[in-house]
Amino acid sequence: MSNGSPTALLLNTGHALDHLFLLIFATAVSAIAADWGLLWQDLMPYTAGAFVMFGLGSLPAGRLGDLWGRRAMMIVFFLGLGGSGLLVALTRDAWSLAAALTLMGAFASIYHPVGIPMLVQRTTTPGFTIGLNGLAGNLGIAAAAALTGVLVTLFGWRVAFAVPGGIALLCGTLFAVLVPREDMPPARRPKRAVDLPPPVMARVLLVMTLAAISGSLIFNFTTNGNGQLLAERLAGLVDDPATLGVLLAAVYTVASFAQLVVGRLIDRYPLKWIYLPVAASQVPLFVLASHANGWALYATLLAFMIFVFGAIPFIDAMIVQYVDDRMRSRVSGMRLAVSFGVSSFAVYMLGPTVKAAGFTTLLLLMAAISAFTTLFVALLPGRVPVTAGLPEPVAR
Repeated sequence: MSNGSPTALLLNTGHALDHLFLLIFATAVSAIAADWGLLWQDLMPYTAGAFVMFGLGSLPAGRLGDLWGRRAMMIVFFLGLGGSGLLVALTRDAWSLAAALTLMGAFASIYHPVGIPMLVQRTTTPGFTIGLNGLAGNLGIAAAAALTGVLVTLFGWRVAFAVPGGIALLCGTLFAVLVPREDMPPARRPKRAVDLPPPVMARVLLVMTLAAISGSLIFNFTTNGNGQLLAERLAGLVDDPATLGVLLAAVYTVASFAQLVVGRLIDRYPLKWIYLPVAASQVPLFVLASHANGWALYATLLAFMIFVFGAIPFIDAMIVQYVDDRMRSRVSGMRLAVSFGVSSFAVYMLGPTVKAAGFTTLLLLMAAISAFTTLFVALLPGRVPVTAGLPEPVAR
């Protein structure tokens, strides 16, 4: 599949929308809390259901993607995401908001186990394709910060959910019209992979699961907490929500391009020797950020987000390289259910942790988690024959 085809463009747009929807709340939470007479820290736990479903929903989504079809599941993804966004815009209290966000998380869970395997199933450069897809997803994160900040300032927080909802419904319609039907579900296609030795595969799956958990914790702590971190550490320098949103969007946009570099490297070198320095570099940067304020904090935040985003392609690249396409959505769904299920706890605890201990403690905690990620990655084999994820066997 060409990266410029309508299918690839819509799949990459879907990744952008997936992350945008999940982070609208993180940017708009202060406005919602003010509207309802609450503190933002007290409102954050109500979004935990969205991230729980984002993880747990990956299991049935991955199974349906392999056994029913990825095209059909992506149509469900777009239409469900758009409809739930409109539903959030209509909520009137914290519990109805929590229910609508949880429904949104269920539909958002479809993308990663279905959209990414669909995107890479015929590519000969999976690393770059995943990196480009990751760039699209992180531009969605950047758009969540910038677009939500502007819409909240000009029109209110409800419009910040309604506008992306309409865009998702349009994309679902285009996907149904433009994307060709599949000849058969992936699970029924001929096997092309050469199985890895069981001890090597067990080791890869263990590292994949542990690194996915720790990486998801870091990703959710940062992307859900960076907006409030900037608001606190830039207080007196920048106080306008729209300007803060633009500053955060700039960080995410610049950091996102790290995935293109990482993707190219993944196609040329063993995963371990690329992943290891990316994970290790996060540790000192989080420690530096814990004591920084003002523009020094902003520069440090940019630096650590380059490595946080740079780490994103690795888990999907492992699945592409080591797992046959016939069951790739199911394996992806299982690892997502574990990693995002655990990391949803991070979202739940974000507000209470910052309220009780402050951002300094949170940043030091992220440094410790990154250190564990580095330890897990060190367990990866140095060089493994890679055949499972490519259209034709390729010797390395």
